[in-house]
Amino acid sequence: MIEQDGLPVAGVGTGSSKLDKFFQISARGSSTRQEVLAGVTTFLAMVYSVFVVPGMLGKAGFDTSAVFVAVCLTTAFGSLLMGLWAKLPLAIGCAISLTAFTAFGLVLGKGLSPQVALGAVFLMGVVFTAISVTGVRTWILKNLPAGIAHGTGVGIGLFLLLIASDTVGLVVKNTHPGLPVALGNITAFPVVMSVLGLAAIFGVERRRIPGGILLVIVALSAIGLAFDPAVKFTGVFAMPSLSVPGGSSLIGSMDIQGALTAAVIPSVLALVMTAVFDATGTIRAVAGQAGQLDEKGQIINGSKALTADSLSSIFAGFFGGAPAAAYIESAAGVAAGAKTGLAAAVVGLLFLVVIFFSPLAGLVPAYATAPALMYVGLLMLGSISRLHMDDMVDAMAGLVCAVFIVLTCNIVTGIMLGFCTLVIGRIVGGEFKKLNIGTVAIAVALAVFYAGGWAI
Repeated sequence: MIEQDGLPVAGVGTGSSKLDKFFQISARGSSTRQEVLAGVTTFLAMVYSVFVVPGMLGKAGFDTSAVFVAVCLTTAFGSLLMGLWAKLPLAIGCAISLTAFTAFGLVLGKGLSPQVALGAVFLMGVVFTAISVTGVRTWILKNLPAGIAHGTGVGIGLFLLLIASDTVGLVVKNTHPGLPVALGNITAFPVVMSVLGLAAIFGVERRRIPGGILLVIVALSAIGLAFDPAVKFTGVFAMPSLSVPGGSSLIGSMDIQGALTAAVIPSVLALVMTAVFDATGTIRAVAGQAGQLDEKGQIINGSKALTADSLSSIFAGFFGGAPAAAYIESAAGVAAGAKTGLAAAVVGLLFLVVIFFSPLAGLVPAYATAPALMYVGLLMLGSISRLHMDDMVDAMAGLVCAVFIVLTCNIVTGIMLGFCTLVIGRIVGGEFKKLNIGTVAIAVALAVFYAGGWAI
C-alpha cells in the first residue's frame, strides 16, 4: 500500500500483486477495483458501436452479423493491445466517423465493392502504422494547421448528422426544383423515435448514467419490437461467425489489389489523414485527463499508444470491420478513475463476451442507432470552439473544410479545400512566415490528386 506522510492511502492497490506491478496500479495512484469498475464504465459507454457500425456497413451491402463479430474482435484486439502494451486507459474500437466514410463514401458514394473497401481499410492501417512507427505521424501533426484539424472534426460531425437523418427519413432527397434536400415525413414512426431517442440521450448523459446511450438503443429496439412489424426477434445467442450466410468468410476477403488504384488511393490517404486528426487528438485528450503526461507534456508510452490504434485498423481490415481508432468514450472510464491499462484490458475482455450475442444486431432498427450517431455528431461540433478567430485565415480555412465535408458528402474534398484556401489565403494576406513546407506539400499533393481526376 502506498504511504503518504507515513499513513496508508485508502483505495490504492497492494503493490505485492503481479497485476498491480504489471499495470503500475499503485504507482499511478489507483486500485484494481477502481480500474475494473472504470473499465466496465468505458465498456458501457462504447458498446453501442456493436449496433451502430454493423447498421452503417449493412447499408453498404455488408452482412450485419458478420460485421458485428468483426467489430467485437477489432475492439477486443485494440483495447487489449492498448492496455497490455501501452498500458494506458484507452479503449480502441471501430471509429464511427471512419465507418461513415467507408460505407457512404467508398461503397455507396464511389461504388466500390465491400471487398475493395476492406482493402482500402487494410492499406490505411498499413500506412497509418508505418507513419506511426517511423515518426512521420508526429511530423504530420506538427505541420497540420490547427484550424483544419478542428474543422475536420466539425465537418465529420455534420456528416454523421446528415447520414443519420437521411437513414431514418428525417431529411430526404428533394425531388422538386430547388435545394437538393428537404424535410421528410416528420410524423413517421422512425422519425419520431429518432427525435425522442436523441432527446433521451441528452437526458441520460446529463445524469451521467453509465451506458446511457446503450439503454436508449435498447429501449427504442424494445418499442420497435412491440409496434414495428419490420423488427423481428431472431434469438439472443449464437456462435461467432465471420461468414456471410451461404457465402464466404469476411476474414482476408479484402481486395488489396483493387484498392491499389489511382481512384482509390486518395481515399486511403483521406482515411489516414482523418485518423491522424481524430485518433491522435483523442489519445492526447484522454491521456491528459487521466494524468498520463510526462513533465514535457508528452503522452506516457505515447509511441506505443499511437502504434496500437494504427495496428488495430490492419486487424479490422483483415477481419472485415471498419477502421479503428481510440474512442473518446474512454473519457467516461477516466472520469470513473481509470489510470492504467487494466481498464482498457477489461474493455477488451468484455467485448470478447459480447461476441456471442450477434443475433441482437438484427433486432436493432435504424431508428434505434440513429440517435447515437446524431449525438456523436453533435459532440464533434464542439471542436468549433477551438477555432481561434484572431487568426482569421486559419479559422476560415477550418470552416471551409467543415462545411464542404458535409456539402460534398466527402471528407477528403473538405480537407483539400481547407488546405488550399489556407495556403492561398496566407500568400495573398502576406503571411508567408506562418506557412511551412509540410503544410504546402500536403496542399499541393491534395490539389494534384483532384486536378488529375484521381479523387472521388
